Amino acid sequence: MLPVLVVLFVISYSLMTMLIVEQGRTIDSQRSLIRSLFHDSSELSHMKVQALQKQRAAAQAQAEAKTHSQVQTPSTQDKTRDHSKVDRKPAPPKPPKDGATLDDVRRVVVSI
Repeated sequence: MLPVLVVLFVISYSLMTMLIVEQGRTIDSQRSLIRSLFHDSSELSHMKVQALQKQRAAAQAQAEAKTHSQVQTPSTQDKTRDHSKVDRKPAPPKPPKDGATLDDVRRVVVSI
């Protein structure tokens, strides 16, 4: 019986050694994949920042060109009256809802 146990232990240890080696390879490949993804992600972030900076610079240049190209013309509107303030009547208050139909859950007493 002892030789059978020895053979089983040798087989089990060899399988465990193969498993450890394969796990090491898997971990190394995952590490390289993570590094590659991190590099790609940082590159993409850098490209997005550059695109955003270009977009802001173009918008700023366009705004500056627009302000320089506008000619100051005299206004023909009467500035003594402010048309933005319109007298409006406040909305009538809503009628109160029937208190018997609404249940206030905060005040429900639950007893055991």
